[in-house]
Amino acid sequence: MFAANADYGVRAAPGTKVFTVQELAQFDGSSEDKPVYLAIKGTVYDVTSARKMYSAGSGYSVFAGKDASKALGMSSLKPADCVADYSSLNAEQMETLDKWAAFYQKKYDIVGTVSKQ
Repeated sequence: MFAANADYGVRAAPGTKVFTVQELAQFDGSSEDKPVYLAIKGTVYDVTSARKMYSAGSGYSVFAGKDASKALGMSSLKPADCVADYSSLNAEQMETLDKWAAFYQKKYDIVGTVSKQ
């Protein structure tokens, strides 16, 4: 028998919204009326369930509302590192980024992608 409300690791079907960088920035955790999103390698995740971790003043707030791929690969909390371009990462950092991407994919719903323009 399946337990009601159990988390069986099944995520909702991925969203198809394509966000511009400016649109994604609106979901930075600064408004309680909006969800909190972040992107990794161009995929946008809904991290609203962990709002306290991503809201202004929290440790991971630098990631909210943007594609923070480079920073995640570098294990950096510096705002300057929170950029989508991760082409400068070395092999070890790429492995770290891939592990973060896998973690977010298992834990959070995908709501869309970030436009490459």
